[in-house]
Amino acid sequence: MALVGTSAAGFAKAGQLMGDTSILAAAFTVPAAAISQATAGTSESREQQAYRETATRATAMRASYAADQAKAAAAALVARAEAAAAAQAAVIAAQRQAEADRVSRDAQRVALVANAQSDPKSVARSMLGDHGWSDGQWSCLEQLWVGESNWNYRAANPSGAYGIPQSLPASKMASVGADYRTNPITQITWGMNYIKNSYGAPCNALATWNARSPHWY
Repeated sequence: MALVGTSAAGFAKAGQLMGDTSILAAAFTVPAAAISQATAGTSESREQQAYRETATRATAMRASYAADQAKAAAAALVARAEAAAAAQAAVIAAQRQAEADRVSRDAQRVALVANAQSDPKSVARSMLGDHGWSDGQWSCLEQLWVGESNWNYRAANPSGAYGIPQSLPASKMASVGADYRTNPITQITWGMNYIKNSYGAPCNALATWNARSPHWY
């Protein structure tokens, strides 16, 4: 390439070339504002991504906590249900046992009643507890009614007294049952009620009976 001369024309040509170079430089130069805006956009995208990740983790933690709470509540419900079922089972078992005991006692009583006319003493002894008496009262009751009727459910006194306890009149025993003339159980029940109400217990009745002459209670 030929060098630009130092003449006026040469200087003019050099100025033109320099102007063209400035235009080219300006054309290929990215404005600072544009660079700043692009950088800001990139920074904002990263912040948004970080926010989304934080929000996602928080949602996952809340879901996990809620699941744990639900599991704990379910476990508590199961425990309460099991405790209630166990308590109900215990109540049912106790009721069944009580019913079985009652059936057993009733069966024994039925067997005794069937033989009451031939063995009224066994029936009477089995009934002591019904009146709140211990077996310690048995000997007194036995002696008392040996003296009254010798435990004969058909024993009749000219005075009108009748049966094992010698009720006077006999019709008093109808308050327990209409079969009072033939059923030793009816007679014994009435006699025990009479002793309970009048003396409290057979031994008290026997003491009174022994203190009187002729004997009566």
